[in-house]
Formats: sequence, C-alpha cells, structure tokens
Amino acid sequence: MDPYFEIDERLLALSDRAEELARPAFGRIEETQRYNQQKMLAAFSRAGVSERHLFGSTGYGYGDQGRDVLDQVYAYALGAEDALVRWNFVSGTHTLTVALFGLLRPGDKMLCVTGTPYDTIQGVIGLPGREEPGCLKEYGITYEQLELLPNGTPDYDTMEEKITPEYKLVYIQRSRGYSLRPSFSVAEIGRMAQIAKRKAPGSIVMADNCYGEFVEKREPTEAGADVIVGSLIKNPGGGIAPTGGYIAGRHDLVELCSYRLTTPGTGREIGCTLGHSRELFMGAFHAPHVAGEALKTAVFASALFSLLGFEVTPQPQEVRADIIQVVKLQNPENLIAFCRGVQKSAPVDSFVIPEPSPMPGYDSPVIMAAGAFTLGSSIELSADAPLREPYAAWMQGGLNYHSGQLGILLAAQEMGKAGLLKL
Repeated sequence: MDPYFEIDERLLALSDRAEELARPAFGRIEETQRYNQQKMLAAFSRAGVSERHLFGSTGYGYGDQGRDVLDQVYAYALGAEDALVRWNFVSGTHTLTVALFGLLRPGDKMLCVTGTPYDTIQGVIGLPGREEPGCLKEYGITYEQLELLPNGTPDYDTMEEKITPEYKLVYIQRSRGYSLRPSFSVAEIGRMAQIAKRKAPGSIVMADNCYGEFVEKREPTEAGADVIVGSLIKNPGGGIAPTGGYIAGRHDLVELCSYRLTTPGTGREIGCTLGHSRELFMGAFHAPHVAGEALKTAVFASALFSLLGFEVTPQPQEVRADIIQVVKLQNPENLIAFCRGVQKSAPVDSFVIPEPSPMPGYDSPVIMAAGAFTLGSSIELSADAPLREPYAAWMQGGLNYHSGQLGILLAAQEMGKAGLLKL
C-alpha cells in the first residue's frame, strides 16, 4: 500500500484492522451513495440540463437560464419546492445570514432549539459578548435558545412547553460545530419541526444543513423543515464548486431570501454567473459520491484512532448525520501533531507546517490543516480545532477515500514520530 510515504509497518497492520472494523459502515454508506447519485441524476434530467446552461453571463445577468436551471437541480435533489444557488454566497455563515435577515423583521423572535450555535453565527445573532456591528440584535430581533439534554440530544419535552406562536423562526443546527454533542439526523430534525408546527403553526423552521447534505437518503426539507441552508464548499459542491452557497425550501421563503441577497423587487432575477456555471453543475453532480467518500474517511479515522486508544465521536459503527469526525487528542501537543500529519497528505501546500493562530469569528487560537484546491473547502480533507479543552480535532472531508485514508495514517504517523503515540 505504501511505496511513497514510508508508513510504519505496525501502523499499516493497524490500518487493516481498522478497515475490517469499518467495513459494515462502508456498506451502508455505499448504498446511500448509490441512492443519492441516482437522485441527483434524476434531478439533472428533470431540470433538462443542456450544454447551453453551462455558460456564464455578465453584468446584471438577466435571462441567465443556467442560473435558473441550477436552482431547479438543487431544489429537486434536496426535496424542496425551490432553491437559490449562487456563487456569490461567500461562506456558509454568509448564506445563513442572508436567510435570517431575509426571513426576520424588527420585533420578531427566533428560538434556537439546539443549544448555542457555532462560533461564527454567534456574531451574526449578537449573543452577549459577540454583538458585532449589523447583527440581528441591532435590528431589534430577539434571540432565545433551548439547551440540549446533558447527553447532547434534543430536549423535546421542553420544546413542547417553550415553543409558542410568539416565535417567528425556530432554528436548528444540524451539525455539532466545535462541540462534542452528536449531530442530528433528518428524523430528529423532523421531530423538532413537527413540535414547532404543532405549537406555533405560523413559525418558520430553518435548519443549518452544513456538513449534512447527502449523508442520508432524505434532507430536512423532506421531513418538515421550511428552509435549509448550506455551503457549496462543503458537501453539496462536490469538491468542484470554487465558492458559493444555497438556500432551499418553500418557494415564498426562498423568494424573501433572494430580496436580501440582491434587492427588493429584483431578487433572483439579477446576478451574473461569470463563467462559474459549469463548475457548479459539475460539483452538484459529483456531490453525492464525494459526500460518501468523506464519510468513509471519517469512519476509518474513527476506527483507527479508537484502536490507538483515543476517544472518538461518532464511534465507527454509529449511524452518521454529517461528515464530521471528532478525535479527542487529550493535549495540545497531540492536536498540533495530528493536524501537521493531515497537512502532509494534502495535494496543495503539503510542505506547510500548521501553527495555532487567531482567526476571525473565534475566541481562541485555531489550528487548521487544510491543503485544498479550494481555500477553506471542508469537503476536501481537513482538520481544525480551537486550542482549548478538550483538545479535540474536528476533521472532515476526503475527495476520495484512498487519499483520505492516507491522510489519517499520516496524522497518526506524525504523532508517532513526535514520541506521542505508542504503536
């Protein structure tokens, strides 16, 4: 297996054991890959994608058929009435911000039912100590949250008591962010949405779907969520989209979000594509397969590091709701060595040595291994973490399983070379 990277024979033997441990999960993942790839192909066919749709527009972008057909492809693939897919969403947080400002008005209240959102969205909301200029709080939008149960699962009983028609928007974060709580399945999101609709029939259920697309056969929009939001440099861009994001869900709500992205009155009718259409279509087509490859990489990492004696979440055989794998590395030395090993497996900037440093939106130094074709892409193999307890690495991605597996092995090998690991 290793003619180039001189991986320790003992680590290779452990790798074989990890793959055996992971094999049942691989079977489930590949079956979902097959299903979702067929769903995506059907979406392309239903939308009538043609070669003429692959070329971009300039200026105002009036009459850009490719832009409109790409919206249809994502809507069909995500089980939604409508979608707004644009390259000029600069990040997942930007896309979520457009959706929140598009759906909420001064005096409205939003309720997050999945605990504290991850770091970058806290400044958008204006949580205490994070009141960034232009945040929702400045516009008179009130935020409240429900804590999760001690085991990190949703508190459905408190939702039944707390949710009332006073809340305009009920917010769900599917992925764990920089936390150790589990990610939430489509079924769990569906149960939260059912409670919200029963207790507040006029409310909007919005789910941050980042890292979760195509992990299951259904998306939250098919289980009761009114709006879902995600980034194209995560799962749904297939490692090919160079930037962008999507908002999908009910047609009227997607329209409201489009007015915030551009202007009231023009909405989705303007916005040129500048030659990005081909990449976005190709990324969408490859997304179900690539998401599955990232999942297999995560399962292998879970299996290998559990065999090495580290606490991991999810466990190798757990059913997954997103592509993120957490490895609790116990101390800063282990964490730094792990990230440096992952960096060595990157096709781009493999020679770079990651160092902890400040990062906008985070309250502690962050170390990041990310040698990617697209800067910041989370569907390409990466590992990052704030340098704080419990010194866990949050890793995700892997455009194909074999390169992802190698990255995990190099992470372990780097720890071994530093004398931090006993094989």
